Amino acid sequence: MPFIDRADAARQLARALHQYSGKHPLVLAVPRGAVPMGAIIASALGGDLDVVLVRKLGAPGNPEFAIGAVDEGGWTYLTPHAAMAGADSAYVDRERAAQLEVLRLRRASYTPDREPVSAAGRLVIVVDDGLATGASMIAALHAIRKQKPSHLVCAVPVAPPETLLRLQPYVDEMVCLESPRHFRAVGEFYRAFPQVDDEQVIACLNPR
Repeated sequence: MPFIDRADAARQLARALHQYSGKHPLVLAVPRGAVPMGAIIASALGGDLDVVLVRKLGAPGNPEFAIGAVDEGGWTYLTPHAAMAGADSAYVDRERAAQLEVLRLRRASYTPDREPVSAAGRLVIVVDDGLATGASMIAALHAIRKQKPSHLVCAVPVAPPETLLRLQPYVDEMVCLESPRHFRAVGEFYRAFPQVDDEQVIACLNPR
């Protein structure tokens, strides 16, 4: 199994990103699981930490199966299999509205006293704890690209090869430690993969 836990994966990613040490990168983590990872990477590279908020759009009757994702501005990515999963336009509109409300509440909870850190002109590293369909990461990368970063990196411990190909048009650089052909779920590549709660995210973003 490649990773002991998220902290181990983060340390391995930080080593893979060592060329950016001292270049003050902006590390943007996809909540919730990747935020403690982002904190480790930002500390190792001497960068800033923030979150990029996106939400998966779940399939009808199977909310864990992603048929797309939405960013805070409402931009929506739909996977090629969305229609086959039964997601018509009315369903997508309802699901988007529900997930946008979750994003609004998360932003108010995570960074209540400040605006998101701007990615404009920055070296930006977007981090997640692993990718399956890549829908959420595509929404995250699209949201950050609109801010015109100087260089946009996607960094993940594990993702299937077809997902990495799907992401290539959205990034300047892709860093992925493991890309197995036989892939069922991100958690199977970690010895320990506990849930990360909102309190842990807030602690990472607002250190005392």
